[in-house]
Amino acid sequence: MKKIIITLILGFSAMLQAQNTVSGKVTNMLNQPIKGVSVYAPELHQGTTTDDNGNYILANLPNRSLKLSFVFVGFSNQNKTIQNLQKENTLNIILEETIFEMDEVIVSTAFNKIQSQNVMKVEHETIKELQQKGTATLIEGLATIPGVSQVSTGTSIGKPVIRGLSGNRVLVYSQGVRMENQQFGDEHGLGLNDAGVESVEVIKGPASLLYGSDALGGVLYFNPEKFADANTFKANFSQKLFSNTLGSNSSLGLKTSTDNWKFLARGSYNTHSDYRISGGDRVTNTRYNETDFKTGIGYSDSKFSSVLRYNYNNLDLGIPEDGIAEQSTSKKTGFPRQGVFSHLLSLNSIIYLKNSKLDVDLGYIANDRSEFEDSDVAGLRMKLKTFNYDAKYHLPTFGKLESIFGIQGMHQTNTNFGDEYLIPDATTNDFGVFGTANYEWGNSSAVQAGLRFDNRKITSVENGTLGEEGYFKAIDKSFDSFNASLGYKTNLADDLTLRLNLASGFRSPNLAELTSNGVHEGTNRYEIGNSDLKTEQNVQTDLNLEYKNDHFEFFVNGFYNHINNYIYTSPTGTMLENNDVFNYIQSNAKLYGGEVGLHFHPHPLDWLHYETSFETVTGKKQNGDYLPLIPANNWSNTIKGEFKIKNWLEDGFATFNVNTTLNQNNVSGFETESNGYTLINLGLGGTVKLGKTVFDVNLNGNNLFDKRYIAHLSRLKTDGIPNIGRNIVLGVNFSI
Repeated sequence: MKKIIITLILGFSAMLQAQNTVSGKVTNMLNQPIKGVSVYAPELHQGTTTDDNGNYILANLPNRSLKLSFVFVGFSNQNKTIQNLQKENTLNIILEETIFEMDEVIVSTAFNKIQSQNVMKVEHETIKELQQKGTATLIEGLATIPGVSQVSTGTSIGKPVIRGLSGNRVLVYSQGVRMENQQFGDEHGLGLNDAGVESVEVIKGPASLLYGSDALGGVLYFNPEKFADANTFKANFSQKLFSNTLGSNSSLGLKTSTDNWKFLARGSYNTHSDYRISGGDRVTNTRYNETDFKTGIGYSDSKFSSVLRYNYNNLDLGIPEDGIAEQSTSKKTGFPRQGVFSHLLSLNSIIYLKNSKLDVDLGYIANDRSEFEDSDVAGLRMKLKTFNYDAKYHLPTFGKLESIFGIQGMHQTNTNFGDEYLIPDATTNDFGVFGTANYEWGNSSAVQAGLRFDNRKITSVENGTLGEEGYFKAIDKSFDSFNASLGYKTNLADDLTLRLNLASGFRSPNLAELTSNGVHEGTNRYEIGNSDLKTEQNVQTDLNLEYKNDHFEFFVNGFYNHINNYIYTSPTGTMLENNDVFNYIQSNAKLYGGEVGLHFHPHPLDWLHYETSFETVTGKKQNGDYLPLIPANNWSNTIKGEFKIKNWLEDGFATFNVNTTLNQNNVSGFETESNGYTLINLGLGGTVKLGKTVFDVNLNGNNLFDKRYIAHLSRLKTDGIPNIGRNIVLGVNFSI
């Protein structure tokens, strides 16, 4: 791996470069220059800002088409494509004042279109927007996006749920690399910190065409922090305090760039005590500590762009087994606890050819997971090592037709070092090949189609004594799958967009489902795997209707998802080790539902916004029984005011949110029904200017009335343990 990275960096950075540049001026509708506009080339990870006169310049650009984005708060986002860069180019931009969110470039889809041009509807949220909601963790913030929920264990462990599918059915990407960290376990969180993350994109539906196995339910794609503008140095420090968990989150980042080279580094530390429920009691051993470090170095010229990034994450998690027992505000985790170390190394390189380009992603992940039952000697320890490769060749554009051919693969080993085994030592190899094309006509219509073939091969080692708990027989399985997608987008009228997508996806059974033989922690079930399980295969239809003008935005999303060979656990009626025995079996299943919402900005009340959204999903097996872990219907309403106070507070905001979760009575055989609840949340913040000191501040009050409730997808629900009570969050961010 190291030899590959060194060869790529040294080889390509030596290429000769042409001095192609683009420059221009950014003004408003009154022809007045705008200072501080962000001008960014996503492919090159290169950007700058306009000066006092609205002027900008970008140098060392490739001799081919290039996408540029122009972003400034309070103005519409402009995205321009320069078809052929030849030495010097002039591009002047006029920005128009706007009310609604910017039209972002979507990275997670094949052709990196802006959202208004994209055939597939993708949810895009910046981490700053999620943090303004005052959530304690990254996954809590994601759960505020319509169609996204979480399976939680207290405040420390959360697993994303997209339209009723979770675990290995949702794929997570960070730094352009698929996260591999033992997702099969309910007690296994993402191990991903929001520090050093720019934004997240959510694909709600099968994305196996681009991402292969495990993208059957959807994809969470985290975009890393951008580098500094050319020839600048930036530093920032942020601090958040949490009243409920007496928690603290500190982060320090440094970054600098020249015309060609870029560097950044960010470290953060997160520590929390046991969370407090309504009434004052704390849930014992839900405390946790997290250390995270991210760094990156990049180089780009007219022929080549490359970015090498590294992420180290260390999680020390308490596992709550005693419910509300010993009361403590200590941040030192008790037993049982988890220790999880992750190393993520990624290399993204783009080679610019005459009329095409080659985009290569390489990734290496080392995940070391230990569980300590009653001492500092790990009873269970698993090391998962994964090497990923992903190469996409963008063929020359033929008229309005764009096309991509790609290959992907993965080599993964799981090795046990403790006395306890959850899954056996095993090796997994993936290989996939795909092609996709996008054709546009007129100014508003496009169709996109693709086809893909995948193979996954899993081999494991026999372990234990036949007939006893913890025995794993050796397996040697191979799974194949063909998948396709077809999407259509058009404007039915001015400001009214229709998107219709039909796509298939697949998921190979994981090691736990194939080989389990023992008591599953936290569920009090003895689970027995099934080596004869088949690949889950689904087909989903998505319909998106979206209307947007200067003062009103409305959307409707509907989906129907049919899954063949859906894998789930079923009771056998027998007992082993004083626990009910569950087998892994398969049946066809279906999920259907969607999201609807609007954003209203009444004129002339330019400072006022009203947003509302409703989401629903129903999941059933072929026999009519309901699927487990289906989130309850949710209705969220937010009133937001924007303001400025003289010269000391800019971009001020105040939000009032009413979030209502309805009863969940549609439950599987071993689940219990859940009562609905309503939470009240407040937010206040802005940019404070005191002389030369400038900083952002956020003050949030979540569950302001200290409501006592139990979320349906909480893993502490079976013990009757409520979710977190009132939580006041104060955050400040200083830029240097």
